[in-house]
Amino acid sequence: MDQSLRATLELFERSGDLHIVEREVDPRFELGAVLSLRGRGATQLFRNVKGSAMPVVGNLLNTREKIARALGLARHDVQPVIIRALDQGIPPVVVDDAPVHDVIVTGEPDIPGILPVPTWFEKERGPYITAGVITARDPETGRRNVSIARLLLLGGNRLMAGIAPTHHLSELLRRAASRGRALEIAVAIGNHPATLLASQMYVDLGHDEFDVAGALLGEPLRLARCTTVDLEAPAEAEIVIEGVLHAEERIEEGPVSEFPGFYVHYGAGHGVRVSAITHRRDAIYQAIMPGYEPEHLLLGGIAIGATTCRALRRVIPAVREVLVTEGGMGRLHAIITMHQPKRGEGKRAIMLAMGQVNLLKLVIVVDDDIDPEDWTQVEWALAARMRGERDIMIVPDMKADRCEPQHEDLTVTKVGIVATTRPGDEGRFEFARPPAEVIERVRREIGMY
Repeated sequence: MDQSLRATLELFERSGDLHIVEREVDPRFELGAVLSLRGRGATQLFRNVKGSAMPVVGNLLNTREKIARALGLARHDVQPVIIRALDQGIPPVVVDDAPVHDVIVTGEPDIPGILPVPTWFEKERGPYITAGVITARDPETGRRNVSIARLLLLGGNRLMAGIAPTHHLSELLRRAASRGRALEIAVAIGNHPATLLASQMYVDLGHDEFDVAGALLGEPLRLARCTTVDLEAPAEAEIVIEGVLHAEERIEEGPVSEFPGFYVHYGAGHGVRVSAITHRRDAIYQAIMPGYEPEHLLLGGIAIGATTCRALRRVIPAVREVLVTEGGMGRLHAIITMHQPKRGEGKRAIMLAMGQVNLLKLVIVVDDDIDPEDWTQVEWALAARMRGERDIMIVPDMKADRCEPQHEDLTVTKVGIVATTRPGDEGRFEFARPPAEVIERVRREIGMY
């Protein structure tokens, strides 16, 4: 199958989900403003980007419907398919014929002169690469790690990588530094949605995210050997940046946008020296609008939801789905659906979820007759099935992530709410409705599905 970004763009064009912007757009602030104002609308393809001959695409996976369509799935099948991909991955294969090697620039490539990297926000230091899927290899095991981190352009062939100290890429960098080595990386830009989603999975170090991408594709992801580093990258990507990440080269980042929607100050990042840029002859640059924006929130939220659901099901089979909400910044709030939970299982699921993901600080448990994506139904469950003194858990001083807006010394108070029926409630909360066979007949006759 076609494993390129282009396959998705063609699909979205046929379904009316692609908007082509013909007028000139400035990559400094203006392009980002368009993506923000059209946050949940059609994917935007900018054909005329000021200062560059390379087009830019953004808002690719900015709704749950588009993510499902890009994977060839129904909307409610996305999480089960991701969980299956996590458990039954398909390893990648290395190929010789790679479209991403149409053009090869080595030496000290001038990144700003080749790529139309947007500048997003007023107080940030410069342009950021935001959709770069980074591949690195564990110096101890040789296993691959795949992730996304923000990359700030510093001029010429230099970048700064902003990596959370808890992320696997930081651990690999520390392992390389302990051996007196820098860490080689390859950054693929313009990927199939399966590769983007796979890169966001919360899996154990050593679990190759490209295996997950293959399972989502239904076939091995095709990789190509890089030209200047000992790594492989997706052969059908639009662009690959090859370089070396240096632990000892610390670069102050300044204010940077984060998913809560405001600036944060993380301090120093790490320097990257780029040794090559390869790309398709007619490459398309892909960007993800950072900050509190739909695509940024969904990519992380869908991955967190799937990996958390997988972890919970291993110990609580009644768990059906974990939805990480956009309103909760795609990181902080989750809704868990359960099928006929036993007494105490709702609270147990809450504690396990918070233990699994430091970021979560509000977790609501509902029965599986509630659609977690419909806040009206969730709120109904809170009104109909929750008693405050029994069902609200308040846990002070729990471990939090550095991204938590309200943390004090990396701790925050977390809240869990159980809004489910209990054993013995049968008949007490029977929902009033016409007979099921009548509802189905009327649906068929008036065409309501």
